[in-house]
Amino acid sequence: MARHLITSAIPYINGIKHLGNLVGSQLPADLFARYQRGRGHEVLFLCATDEHGTPAELAAAKAGQPVAEYCAEMHDVQAKIAQGFRLSFDHFGRSSSPQNQKLTQHFAGVLADRGLIREVSETQMYSPTDGRYLPDRYIEGTCPNCGFESARGDQCDNCTKQLDPVDLINPHSTISGATDLEMRETKHLYLRQSTMKDELEKWIDTREGWPVLTTSIAKKWLNDGDGLQDRGITRDLDWGVPVKKGDADWPGMEGKVFYVWFDAPIEYIACAQEWVDAGKGDDWSRWWRTDAGAEDVTYTQFMGKDNVPFHTLSFPATILGSGEPWKLVDYIKSFNYLNYEGGQFSTSRGRGVFMDQALEVLPSDYWRWWLLSHAPESSDAEFTWENFQASVNKDLSDVLGNFVSRVTKFCRSKFGEEVPAGGSYGPAEEALIAELTERLTAYQGHMDAIEVRKAAAELRAIWAAGNEYLQSAAPWAAFKEDPDRAAAIVRLSLNLIRLYAVLSAPFIPDTSDVLKEALKLDSLDWPEDLPEALNALAPGATFTVPENLFRKIADEEREDWQARFSGTRG
Repeated sequence: MARHLITSAIPYINGIKHLGNLVGSQLPADLFARYQRGRGHEVLFLCATDEHGTPAELAAAKAGQPVAEYCAEMHDVQAKIAQGFRLSFDHFGRSSSPQNQKLTQHFAGVLADRGLIREVSETQMYSPTDGRYLPDRYIEGTCPNCGFESARGDQCDNCTKQLDPVDLINPHSTISGATDLEMRETKHLYLRQSTMKDELEKWIDTREGWPVLTTSIAKKWLNDGDGLQDRGITRDLDWGVPVKKGDADWPGMEGKVFYVWFDAPIEYIACAQEWVDAGKGDDWSRWWRTDAGAEDVTYTQFMGKDNVPFHTLSFPATILGSGEPWKLVDYIKSFNYLNYEGGQFSTSRGRGVFMDQALEVLPSDYWRWWLLSHAPESSDAEFTWENFQASVNKDLSDVLGNFVSRVTKFCRSKFGEEVPAGGSYGPAEEALIAELTERLTAYQGHMDAIEVRKAAAELRAIWAAGNEYLQSAAPWAAFKEDPDRAAAIVRLSLNLIRLYAVLSAPFIPDTSDVLKEALKLDSLDWPEDLPEALNALAPGATFTVPENLFRKIADEEREDWQARFSGTRG
């Protein structure tokens, strides 16, 4: 039994995420976790909400709530939606947890002791009216490049140009609207990543089989331009992990907090301690400390491509720089972007489908199947309602749903609600078993390699093989001349339904549960021996006919959803 540590990029706390966010990290991570559990391996699947930084403060202010209260409320909202999509986290933590605060301060202290943190004096925008320094997103003004009047201090959302607050024309505070802004000197801490460039590059080169997307982004940040730069790890904010060296105060850093991109990845580790403290596990160190058993763990991270630099460079710099025996990631599965109907998903404009809205429209398995079977692995992908409709109607309804319905209803009408005896398997059945044996090997290979779209295509082919067999064997015709022959066809077909319940569980877990209940199964053991698995339901075993697994999407519904999700979120 292997041990798999799996983490998904932790979603930011400010609002509900759209489907592009879901397919870029959490959903494929869940697919992999469910698959590994199904194979009988030990899995620890962790995720959390990312709760610090300027956007959290802004979102709380907009909601009229204290930031801690807002974050607690939104964590519950995101946890509930995650459950709705059947994301099987072993623990869904919070980066604002006491465990993460303590661990973040520990890392900062160790890195400082090892000479990997330096103090830097710099000038930042200050608002006398607000009595505080203004991080980038607390400042808006007119973009000097395109004239957009609501450009932020870090970027113009209209022309996407990267900006500095001093570049803005007529800048003002987003808190008070004050325009009497001035540049003042402040002191911050920087992680000396540049000194670790060679060590990080050597470490990256030891990672086997990383996706080209992951390694190309990492190498670009290492070598392009001036190469890997030192990174600020503190901010002048009220909300965040207070700057300390372990348990000790840090002279000159009073009132400052660690930058969110320093403390957020550390939450992966702290989340495991939260898992133990919540009574769900008994030892987090065996997953995260190589001196406590984690050398036997395979650690896989899932994330969108925008998160890759922090997870291939900054977080490893923190871990390696500490000199402590922490587990480092073995494989990073990164994803491109999912676009929406010819453009981008937009949280600010409410364009696209958001996770809560999706669950109001259709059950989670419909979304899980489409998103995973169209995962943006090798390039950006695009969600269109026409494609979604076609995929649901053809893959889920016509192939899988139709097979289950035809087999169970025919059996009930001719043999009753039990697996029929009589007859034996012939050349047609042997050919099908041989084909499925090959396809199962391919499916497992794609799942092991986290080739999501290829795995989905192979699973669909496994479903289709059953349909083609049923159509060719035609038990309804055989029954008239040779009831025993029809019984053998139906018996194998019912066992195929059991096989589909097992293999489909990582993709469409609710449907798998429905099939498991209909076939009255106690467990869904992975088919290590396919011929044996296709005889698991013995003659006389009873079943019930499940309700229609998937309904088709009508053109009128699709058109209504296209209009509903084209713009402003209601």
